[in-house]
Amino acid sequence: MPPEKSGYYYPNKFARLTIEAMEDVMGRNGLNAILTHAKLLDYIDKLPPDNLEKQFDFADFTALNVALEDMFGARGGRGLAMRAGRAIFAGGLRSFGALAGVGDLAFRVLPLSAKLRVGVPSLAHIFTQFSDQISNVYEEGSDKIIYTLERCPMCWNRKVDKPVCYMGQGLLQEGLKWVSGGRDFRVDMSTCIGKGDDMGRYIIWKNLEP
Repeated sequence: MPPEKSGYYYPNKFARLTIEAMEDVMGRNGLNAILTHAKLLDYIDKLPPDNLEKQFDFADFTALNVALEDMFGARGGRGLAMRAGRAIFAGGLRSFGALAGVGDLAFRVLPLSAKLRVGVPSLAHIFTQFSDQISNVYEEGSDKIIYTLERCPMCWNRKVDKPVCYMGQGLLQEGLKWVSGGRDFRVDMSTCIGKGDDMGRYIIWKNLEP
């Protein structure tokens, strides 16, 4: 039986990018196994449409993440989810950043601190604007930025003992690399709705990775 629906949605294009990214990471047979385990058999032979209609339920997106963990274990699933998250952004979500002005030449010549101040909220706005995910961004002290998931598509109805939204972690890492012009940032998960927290929180450390 497919997972019970949430009534909240990603646009079809986001889901399509996700499934394409998962195929890039684990191959066609691996993807088919994931879709079968997630009880999303309709997508084995037919990808979601390439449009922005909000029709891919958060419960189905969560099922993809759970299937990764179930099939490859906690550690293997985490690595694959983070790789898929990076591939999702690289494969198409960066074009949404361009829509938000993050790809403009004027943005590219800003100092790094200004790129982060403008670029990270722009990434959050993409998801809030085009999907039912609710994300906000605020600075905490001088060394970190907090990116929130107040409604999360990766842990819908999950009950876990630690944060599990690794796909978003990888996506943020790749998004930050693009926003900053090629620099790597450390991104940690601190809270998770699936763990019983009020919202999900990623910590973005402003100090660059060595």
